[in-house]
Amino acid sequence: MDPTHHDALFAVDLGPAAAHRVTVMAGRRCRLTEMDLTAMLSVAGVGQLPVSQLPAFIKQTHAMADPGNLLMQMCQVLLAMGEDELALEMQAKALAHRRVFRWIGHASPAIRLLAVMGPGSMVDNAPLDFVVDLIPVRLDLVFVSPVDGLPEELPDHDVLIVAIGESTASTALLAHVGGLLSGWPRPVLNRPDRIGRCARDALYPLMAHAAGLRVAPTRKIGRCDAPGLEFPLTIRPVDAHAGHGLAKVETAAEWAAYLDSRQETAFYVSSFLDYRSADGLYRKYRVALIDGRPHVCHLAISAHWMVHYRTAGMHDDPDKRLEEAAQMDAFERGFAVRHAAALQAIADALELEYVVIDCAEAGDGQLVLFEADTRGWIHASDPIDLFPYKPRVMQKAFDAFLEMLMRRLPAP
Repeated sequence: MDPTHHDALFAVDLGPAAAHRVTVMAGRRCRLTEMDLTAMLSVAGVGQLPVSQLPAFIKQTHAMADPGNLLMQMCQVLLAMGEDELALEMQAKALAHRRVFRWIGHASPAIRLLAVMGPGSMVDNAPLDFVVDLIPVRLDLVFVSPVDGLPEELPDHDVLIVAIGESTASTALLAHVGGLLSGWPRPVLNRPDRIGRCARDALYPLMAHAAGLRVAPTRKIGRCDAPGLEFPLTIRPVDAHAGHGLAKVETAAEWAAYLDSRQETAFYVSSFLDYRSADGLYRKYRVALIDGRPHVCHLAISAHWMVHYRTAGMHDDPDKRLEEAAQMDAFERGFAVRHAAALQAIADALELEYVVIDCAEAGDGQLVLFEADTRGWIHASDPIDLFPYKPRVMQKAFDAFLEMLMRRLPAP
């Protein structure tokens, strides 16, 4: 049979002398081979550079011979500096030259990971560079768009992970990637057809009846829709992140004022779940589900219902840090045990090998799920003098990620 007329993607072993494979799909050949890629600093790596070294590093970057690498390295520098708009301009120019890149990592990697990315930043793709920074993983990236096939040559790898996050903009891209990966000859994590389950309006139907779990009923509405409103509720623009545009609305007048203040055309509307602790403070946990197992990544404590770690005052309040340290240390024998059934229900419903959730404990003892996102940021980049307890706890999550990858390797 002529393989160019086969609808499925499959691998043809060319034998040990060739030392590579050819993957065939719809008449296009994609060769998996040991590519000699120049490794560059990711956002995680740039963030570890002393500020005094940045000018010299940028000068060194400008000397790169490969324009694609030069532009992508500048993209990482600009993302680390918070200059996202200019960074994405650099990224677009880089992708016009090449679509495969490698980050600097462990000197002796035990496993090769290929991440499928879409154009964008940390709010569009999982920031895996922060996850693999302290474990022996070689991280390569391939960028795709809804109209591109795969490059003719890809770095061979042991495991592939889809790093593209759920959003309105990524729907077509994820469907396209699903076709590209059909029959892929390596293990695939976070299959694209499952990532859409992280949509805010998809979580409630998936998990509404799970024991010990509360998820706010959520609808996607247009600006001109007139839904039956039950106050209090929360509203946010679709595809907004980090609390941008998120508001609590308690009256029809506040609803009208909110819409008048926004330019967006589509919104998520959710019932407001009051999750205050007995002392009146709000506590939100970030938990990574890695192969279905929970790993705590932070606890943010705030007087405001909209809890974000950077605005919760964790850096300024030693009592909050003491509580976070105690809760992170006791997580496996405390929080994870109390909510074992609910956490398992989330993992079972999503069927994603790597996903990050934001959650809380309600006064009645149930687990409140706010969000599930494959792009959730977990890291060990907080200042060690303020957060000496975090590296040890975070290393457990990173090691679990490595163990997940190693379990995908074929048996010797």
